[in-house]
Amino acid sequence: MNFSLEIGPDTDLDTVPPVSDVYITMLPGGDYKETAEKALELVKKGFNPVPHFPARSILDENQLKDYVSRCKDGGVKQALIIGGGREPAGKFDSSFQLLETGYFEQMKIGIAGHPEGSPDISDSDLEKAMIDKKPYADYIVTQWLLDPQPIIDFISKQSIPVHVGITGPLKISSLIKFATIVGAKHPLNFLKSNCTKALDLLKPKDPNDLIGKVKSHTDFFHIYTFGGLKETNKWLKENSYV
Repeated sequence: MNFSLEIGPDTDLDTVPPVSDVYITMLPGGDYKETAEKALELVKKGFNPVPHFPARSILDENQLKDYVSRCKDGGVKQALIIGGGREPAGKFDSSFQLLETGYFEQMKIGIAGHPEGSPDISDSDLEKAMIDKKPYADYIVTQWLLDPQPIIDFISKQSIPVHVGITGPLKISSLIKFATIVGAKHPLNFLKSNCTKALDLLKPKDPNDLIGKVKSHTDFFHIYTFGGLKETNKWLKENSYV
């Protein structure tokens, strides 16, 4: 199995576990130069960095071109192209528009997948977007999920590899908090329906519960650490995943 994970531009790289692919977020309002700089630091440390390119956070084509150039010139060979925030900061309002520019040629490209849908986009629009984007993509990274069946159904419909989004080993109460913050309705409902006792909320949710049910369908798992990098590092080593 292959594991990747996400960090922020301010993450101390000495705390990053020895996975090969490390994704760097660019949150709404963030500075793309900081994400590019962190990607170049990762290259120097021997990682394969995968910077996020959120369409709705990029002002215009000049900024996009500069962002891509900074990454390519520093040895970055992979990128995750996503829609990003809800309101466009400038010219772009979809990941497809970024892909159409042709600036990502000779890079390995990941796109976002939503097996359980999105609170911001209708299912029909998601399906159309996937059809439009797939010719440009090498693989799909999904939202973080807890219920295996939507993942299995989603993978069965795809023609390119799917990297399944999972959470690190966090307490159920912490997962509920993050699901509420990001509006992840389906994971939130799954947690509530499967944790009937107050004591359950204090137990860590072992990612292996989900991995064991979907590993026959994919070899790739993408970890959303939600700030629990230390716990994720420990879990990866205890399970001999790194």
